[in-house]
Amino acid sequence: MKRSSARWIVAIALGALAVAPMLADNSFTIALTGDSLITMKLSVHTDPPFLKMIDLIRGADAAFTNLEMLLHDYEPYPSTESGGTYMRADPSIAKELAWAGFDMVARANNHTGDYGVEGARITTRHVAAAGLVQAGFGESLREAREAKFLDTDKGRVALISTSSTFPDQSRAGVSWGDTRARPGLNPLRFTTTQIVTREQFDALRGALTSAGIGTGRGQNGEDGRQRAADGSATAMTLANRRIVAGEKTGTHTEPLKEDVDAMAAVVRNAHKVADYTIVNSHTHEAGAERYYPPEFFITFAHAMIDAGADVVSASGPHVLRGIEIYKGKPVMYGLGNFIFENETLLRQPPENYAPLGMTLESGAGVGDFNERRSNNDTIGFPADERIWESVIAVPRFVGRQLAEVKLYPITLGYKKPRPQRGWPMLAGPELSRKIIDDVARFSTPFGTKIEFRDGVGAVVPGATHSEQ
Repeated sequence: MKRSSARWIVAIALGALAVAPMLADNSFTIALTGDSLITMKLSVHTDPPFLKMIDLIRGADAAFTNLEMLLHDYEPYPSTESGGTYMRADPSIAKELAWAGFDMVARANNHTGDYGVEGARITTRHVAAAGLVQAGFGESLREAREAKFLDTDKGRVALISTSSTFPDQSRAGVSWGDTRARPGLNPLRFTTTQIVTREQFDALRGALTSAGIGTGRGQNGEDGRQRAADGSATAMTLANRRIVAGEKTGTHTEPLKEDVDAMAAVVRNAHKVADYTIVNSHTHEAGAERYYPPEFFITFAHAMIDAGADVVSASGPHVLRGIEIYKGKPVMYGLGNFIFENETLLRQPPENYAPLGMTLESGAGVGDFNERRSNNDTIGFPADERIWESVIAVPRFVGRQLAEVKLYPITLGYKKPRPQRGWPMLAGPELSRKIIDDVARFSTPFGTKIEFRDGVGAVVPGATHSEQ
């Protein structure tokens, strides 16, 4: 469905001599973007920086985005719990992404289950009808985890989609043969261990005991397997978080081995039948600060590349994070937003209005909902400029060897009126430098050097701290 057919037509017209250079070109480019929360048409826009960006996406050999949206006509019921806002757009939106040049979309994210299993199933049908390859949701855990493939004349691309951020009811399950498998998304689960001082541990344990919590049973309680020499407890679990007494305070996160091993197996098999393999995770969680990935995701990303992935990318935090070149392969720890139209949804269920004190009798609508939750654009996403700044990452491979990664800065219209912001275009010179400087700074802990060249960020592959 890409640019290849046009290339061959031109080659035939110019004669056999024109065909040879094309056959000699074994480079392959992939345009990677972050979250697409899309509710309005893209094809109506004519701004030159927007159209130039569209040409960039269409010009890649493959193009990917995270589809953080459900597509239906409100046939399904909303779930009792959403990923934050109940995401839904008109089914025709899938064709808008195809028009823009996208080939592949990730489906595993915190909004996959906003409208239950039926909402996800209906979305699958509309995405497929638009000709887009999709991964991350399935009728069982095995199906949700499996790679999906894009075939091009220059190479075959596999996509695996997962999410570490999701309401638990959205998670796909397995069957032992006596019950049906649960449809849902491909989960990347992780454990969190909070290390506190002995004094802090004893104070917390005492408070729980006084409140009648901490009997060693249920969700909150001591871990009898871990005790100090004097017999006192040194570990307990509180709200699914492990609390451990130690010398130095901190937080340790680790991906669930079961999920990592299963997805590594999928990647190994995909690597054997595809030229390039992409793994995308929707990960809201942060590390020590907002612009640094969580420890568990770094472990996961490295494991996926060890298994044969050519690119690992993350969506979800809605801001840019750093880039690492691990064993010669790029890890994009956060590509920010590509489209962020979460303020132009048509409807929201009562579950979103009620916490803001809004009732049916008040006649409240989505416009009122947006103003109330952002305090008239003074807090939250509308007031955060970095939410509206991002990049399109374009790694170029020669064979399976990474040759370069280019970063094209984009703006989503910070401070524009609500109907005009959220859709992207290439950023101007001053903002472009600022965006690339941000990514370069966030990439420094990984030993990655990013240069600003002619309005574009350039990552030159080389050894990083993780390989030394």
